[in-house]
Formats: sequence, C-alpha cells, structure tokens
Amino acid sequence: MSDKKMTSSRRHHLKSLMLQIAAGWLVQEKKDITAAKQAYMAETCSSPSLSGDQATLMETCKKLHALIDKVDDERYDLLSKVGKADKEIDDLKIKVVELAGVKKPALKRVRMSADAMLKALLGSKHTVNMDLRANLKQVKKEVKEEPTEAAGDWRKNIEDKADRKKMFETS
Repeated sequence: MSDKKMTSSRRHHLKSLMLQIAAGWLVQEKKDITAAKQAYMAETCSSPSLSGDQATLMETCKKLHALIDKVDDERYDLLSKVGKADKEIDDLKIKVVELAGVKKPALKRVRMSADAMLKALLGSKHTVNMDLRANLKQVKKEVKEEPTEAAGDWRKNIEDKADRKKMFETS
C-alpha cells in the first residue's frame, strides 16, 4: 500500500475528519475546564448565607477577608516559586550554550575601501587618506643616447649595405 499514492479526494476527506475530531476534543476540553472550575469553587468557597442580623453579616465579612488574605499569600508564594523556576531555566539555558560552545556566525563579504575601513575602526581619529602611491619609490627614467655616428654621412651607410648585398649574392 505504501507504493500507491493517496488520491487528493481521500487526503481531503481524511484531513476534514481529523479537523472534526480535533474540534470535538477542544469543545470537550473547554467543558472539562469549566466543570473543574465550578467544582473547585464549590469546594473552597461555600456560598455565604446573607440572612440574619448585622453581627452575623460582620462575621461573614471577616471570614471572607481572612480567605482573601490567605489566597493572596498563596498567590504571592506561587509567583515567587514561578520566578525562581524561570531564573533557574534561564541559568540552565546559559549553561547549555556555554557547554555547546559559541558558534561563530558566517561572515559576509563587505566591499569597503581602506579609508572607509580605517574610519570604521578608528572613528573620527582617522583623517589621513590612505594614498598607496605615496609610499612608492621615485624612479628616474634614463634616456638612452643614440650614437652620433649613425647620423653621419649617409653615403657611408649605403656603401656598407651594398657590401652586405654583394656578400649574399655571391653565396
């Protein structure tokens, strides 16, 4: 069966069934929570009898104030316990990170000139522009002098060339 693919209509049908079941569970959970709240309230807070004279009503008010104080004390204790637990959790998370080691993030390539980099590193202290050519040596070019003999008599050059021509012709 694993070789066959599920049709889209079957997949849609199963998905709708799962959503219906989950919706039913959510409704049931809400009903259970409200029933639990009502049972707790009935158990801990009995409905006061408001019939009677002023003295019994005053006594009932004193009992209610005592219950409110007790609940506030419990609430404060629970808040402090939760705060301690949260602090412990944070400390444990920090320890886990320390044990695992700090991972270095992947660095991104940034195109930045040398001047911009120095300005970023040194801040406003950097005012000198970095001129790469300033530190190079100055090299003087020497002009080669051509021999002055070549500029001499032009007939001599022609005779020399004629001798060469004869040399190639005889061989």
